[in-house]
Amino acid sequence: MVKISKKRKAIITKLNSSKKYSLQDAASLIKDISTTKFDASVDLSVRLGVDPKKANEMVRGVVTLPNGTGKNIKVLALVTPDKENEAKEAGADYIGLEEFITKIKGGWTDIDVIVTVPSVMAKLGPLGKILGPRGLMPNPKTGTVTMDIKKAILDVKGGKIDFKVEKAGIIHAAIGKVSFDSKKIFENAEELLKAIVKLKPSSTKGNYIKTIFMSSTMSPSISIDYKF
Repeated sequence: MVKISKKRKAIITKLNSSKKYSLQDAASLIKDISTTKFDASVDLSVRLGVDPKKANEMVRGVVTLPNGTGKNIKVLALVTPDKENEAKEAGADYIGLEEFITKIKGGWTDIDVIVTVPSVMAKLGPLGKILGPRGLMPNPKTGTVTMDIKKAILDVKGGKIDFKVEKAGIIHAAIGKVSFDSKKIFENAEELLKAIVKLKPSSTKGNYIKTIFMSSTMSPSISIDYKF
């Protein structure tokens, strides 16, 4: 017989797994059922009634979380020399071009976001197999390929995230940290949900948003009942 730990027992008394909670209640409860010694991430998983295999039902977008992500985002600015000062002023962690392209070819991907200018994109094509699977390939649609490098970096550092529906029809996104107060967790979650709702494909039939779950690193999931 599997022995249940004291922490697990405490969580079970607080979380009703058969109940759907309001977004506000979930934002409070997630703090109570998170027992990691480190500052765990708070994640939202949204299952959509779309078929990602169809181009007209692919849901992808960007949103700026009002309270940031709580994570120190490491940004690589792959830019030409005339844009290096702009990237430095905006707080990019790494700045350059050819030397970093060489490092990436060698397997280096210790970064969270890459921003670049349109003229450099041709150089990044051969890196698609490395950057693509890791979600690091810059994209004009997410604002990471632009001439306004300063704004792109400030946006990313300030809480801008991009999201897209996966093959299983689910959007996963980190919306903050357990150390955030419940109001900040709620505001970030609601901002993401509003952004997803706005992107509803016109071809979608039936329920667009089927289920919403909130969880933190290593915690159980909280089922959410959210009115749109």
